[in-house]
Amino acid sequence: MMKSNFRSVVLPLLVSLIVCLLSSTSGVAQQPAPYRLTLHEAIQKALQSNLSVLEAGTRVEEAAGTRARRSSAALLPRVTAQTYANAQNRDLRAFGISLPGMPEVVGPFSNYDFRIYAQQNLIDLQSYHGLKASERALDAGRMDERDARDLIVRVIAGLYLNAQSAVARTEAAQSRVTDSSTLLKLAKDKHDAGTATGVDVLRAQVQLANDRQALLIAENQTKQALLELARTVGLDPAVPLELAEPLNFHLLGQPQIEVLASSALLTRADYISLLSQRQGLVEQQHANRARSYPKLSLNGNFGEIGRSIGSVRSTGLVQGQIDFTLFDRDRDGEAQELSSRVKRIDDQIADLRRGVDEQLREALLNLNSASEQVTVAREGQQLARRELDLAQDRFLQGTTNNVEVITAQDELARAEQNYILAVSSHVDAKFALARAMGDTEKHIVEFMEN
Repeated sequence: MMKSNFRSVVLPLLVSLIVCLLSSTSGVAQQPAPYRLTLHEAIQKALQSNLSVLEAGTRVEEAAGTRARRSSAALLPRVTAQTYANAQNRDLRAFGISLPGMPEVVGPFSNYDFRIYAQQNLIDLQSYHGLKASERALDAGRMDERDARDLIVRVIAGLYLNAQSAVARTEAAQSRVTDSSTLLKLAKDKHDAGTATGVDVLRAQVQLANDRQALLIAENQTKQALLELARTVGLDPAVPLELAEPLNFHLLGQPQIEVLASSALLTRADYISLLSQRQGLVEQQHANRARSYPKLSLNGNFGEIGRSIGSVRSTGLVQGQIDFTLFDRDRDGEAQELSSRVKRIDDQIADLRRGVDEQLREALLNLNSASEQVTVAREGQQLARRELDLAQDRFLQGTTNNVEVITAQDELARAEQNYILAVSSHVDAKFALARAMGDTEKHIVEFMEN
């Protein structure tokens, strides 16, 4: 009897418990926990995986290799070693040696030689300035890498802001659905009480359907924005993504354009890169003029030589050498080419200097305008919310139908969209200002903390 009760009561409970545990575990595996992503973390992940940044890093390594080749080939000592052993015959008549009683061919005899050769350029201005030009090219490559990083930071910040705006619009749409649901319930209650018409109920149902559709659109746009952000920063698109930082408004103090313009030229990687490229071209011009200068070098060798390994003797040689270039037609053509490149890069520097000033002024104008828009949009949002509350009270008291309530809801929705747009424009103006100032990542972090 006890066994029968155990089988009929306890076993089904155990089976149900196991099934629940398995289904719970399966559900967790299919729906992983959302990954909460901060703006700073998104920037760091993008910098580690973005192709443009990786390519810029390889170009820096290539420039470093070019510099090492130039210094090793021309300015540092060159040391080689050579050894050989041979056995040979010699035809003396071929060398103009012919004596009575001496055989025409001598040998065979052996010869062994092991020798170390060294060469060092003492004065070589052309190679020296070539080395300096490669160093400036390396500096320019590093600045290009920094500029690529700044550009990626700006792009990621924009994508993160786009996702923040989409999330804010979804939350606003959800709030409107809540208000419409409340209005529908109120219209049904008043209709049941005989104080509202069926048109009021139908009108509330239409409004709720429209708000639900707007919510679905907003949710889909949010998912797309998060998907694009995840793809760009290198996250798995299958993992749900959440933003750890919502869209907020933080007023930024007004910086002076004069101070910004002077400091931006000291930190803008693209501007510093152009300056380094120009310095490299100037060094190449010096190297071009040095092609006609004499070059002084010192070379020599030391080793062991003999008829066999056991009978070798130490010998060596040290000599100084001066080389002159008497005719070099290519030098004038290269000088003209370098002069044109210097003029071109001077024009680029001047244009970028004006461009930096324009970008700073434009960012400040947008920042001021967006700040004022946020203030006006916040006031409009507050007024629209108050209008909706008054309209709901009037409909509840029976002094009007729900047309006023629906109109007030539409006005509130417009005010919320204006506020989200104004705050997004203000944040984007901060990002643009950070990009114009240079050292984008540092300034974006500072701006978002204030």
